[in-house]
Amino acid sequence: MADLKVKTYNNISDKGLEALPRRLYEVGASLEAPDAILLRSAQLHDEEIPDSVKAIARAGAGVNNIPVDRMTQAGVPVFNAPGANANAVKELVIAGLLMGLRNLPEAAKFVDGVEGEGEAFEKAIEAGKKQYVGRELPGRRLGVIGLGAIGGNVANAARSLGMEVMGFDPGLTVEHAWRLMSDIRQARNLDELLSECDVVTLHAPLNENTRNLISAERLRGMRKDAVLLNFARDGLVDTDAVVEALNNDRLGGYITDFPKPALRNNPKILAFPHLGASTGEAQENAALMAVQNLRDFLENGNIRCSVNFPEVVMPRSEGYRLGVINANLPNMVGQMTTALADANLNIIDLLNRSKGEIAYTLLDLDGPVPDATLERIQAIEGVIRVRANPANENGNTTPSQDRSA
Repeated sequence: MADLKVKTYNNISDKGLEALPRRLYEVGASLEAPDAILLRSAQLHDEEIPDSVKAIARAGAGVNNIPVDRMTQAGVPVFNAPGANANAVKELVIAGLLMGLRNLPEAAKFVDGVEGEGEAFEKAIEAGKKQYVGRELPGRRLGVIGLGAIGGNVANAARSLGMEVMGFDPGLTVEHAWRLMSDIRQARNLDELLSECDVVTLHAPLNENTRNLISAERLRGMRKDAVLLNFARDGLVDTDAVVEALNNDRLGGYITDFPKPALRNNPKILAFPHLGASTGEAQENAALMAVQNLRDFLENGNIRCSVNFPEVVMPRSEGYRLGVINANLPNMVGQMTTALADANLNIIDLLNRSKGEIAYTLLDLDGPVPDATLERIQAIEGVIRVRANPANENGNTTPSQDRSA
């Protein structure tokens, strides 16, 4: 019988579900007391999440539908799948850019409306096409705000198409910087990028610092014929300010994956119905990545791609693994190791990391942890959850002994 229960919300790609072996996992939408939750866009904010839940994984990048702060306090890591849909979004951004600069949607509508046959039809087409003269990409400057997995891909693709590219990302990692083409220029600040670019595309996360990042004031600093693209998050753009700027000829166009009533029937706007990750490949990639992150935590205690916990990845030894989630306070590791020493347990390996107010410690020990020792560690002030995972003959883990405050 399966040892771990994973409750699913939404339709998860079969490729992801197949990565949960049924000898270890019971998977379903109506499971009670699940060990983990796997979802896409379902809203969990109003859901009562059982105390049995040890982890939540979203088959996608954004986690606005998950009560992350509440889960952090409960000692539950929330995993996402950053970059799994990067190629799908990149392709849509480039497609939207080409459609907008070449006036393709309006031109297609024009053809559908032309009446007549034969020579009359041809003459009407030739007479009307002058309305849809567009602009080419080479020589134009693209500004990319946010140079993570998606933004970096967009920047490189645009550079390959002949555009000049300027990027701005105050949180750019070394890993993502290495992936950028060498001649992509770095903007000193956001205002410089907005003022110098013909096209601006957003690829930043949505948080308290980036909400309405493109405001009425920032729009006034852009070129009057500039085109703005938003395929990242709805809240990054003040929609009313964009519509006003377009209506007053202070912005050349707006292309977005976040439609609203105010954006309809405006020839300067292209709005798509949330198509960013709407490819079979992206959904498969996201589901598989989410499942892999979930399994590595449940089976090995490792944490990868968590939005609320530090990254903690430690190779498995032949010993017994212990994972401790606690508040980020002084002397926590010292109190844990004292309790283990008093139980005559030797530490084979140890890794401790923190992120904000939360900390996580993985320990490999030379023997199983007695219940009394687990209870002693759980009783330490600030400890939120303790998980002991003895290894089986295959090097994987059997069901964990789980204690939480």
